[in-house]
Amino acid sequence: MLRSEIDGLIDEAQALFAAQGLALPPWARFSPTDWAARPEQARFCAERQMGWDVTDFGSGDFAARGLLLLCTRNGIQGRTGERPYAEKLMVVRDGQETPFHRHIVKAEDIINRGGGDLVVEVTQFDGTVETTVPVSVTVDGDRRRLPPRSPVVLAPGESITLVPGQMHRFYGRGIVVVGEVSQTNDDHNDNVFLEPVGRFAAILNDAPARFPLWSELV
Repeated sequence: MLRSEIDGLIDEAQALFAAQGLALPPWARFSPTDWAARPEQARFCAERQMGWDVTDFGSGDFAARGLLLLCTRNGIQGRTGERPYAEKLMVVRDGQETPFHRHIVKAEDIINRGGGDLVVEVTQFDGTVETTVPVSVTVDGDRRRLPPRSPVVLAPGESITLVPGQMHRFYGRGIVVVGEVSQTNDDHNDNVFLEPVGRFAAILNDAPARFPLWSELV
């Protein structure tokens, strides 16, 4: 992805979050110079994977397969004394897929915070074989048993609870502001994708970065 594209997407995300009345931490607007002046804060956020994350999952086609995230709060999995929870904001575009993946440790609520509809599909595997038995999901306390990969459409304000091991993907109908409240998040070790993907985008620096990603903070 081009650096100028990433910075433009972050500009757009900040406007979308503001339109939903979602105030961001001050560091969400920090430049590289701002972060350099705050090395301890930069280390804190980087160690906890807090900050901006823009990925095309190695697809080379962000509009079709990609995601913009801002992790605002997080701990470190397995470390005593750390926060056991995480919080994210995301922008999911019309038809833009986050591909099937599961988490080993993390349970999460995926929340439609506003905009269009968010479509979530869930399936389950027995070892390496996808099962045909119904999957159990909970939508705002409503427990449902559905055929695998059945679309669950979340309107603004609705949420779905996903437990560890449930393979899931999501995409937008319209541009959707999405929230995530979960157990501690670890993008390096707790994401298992159905097919090989590049979790972090390869970046071509066609312009100086205005908003460093969390993976670039230290």
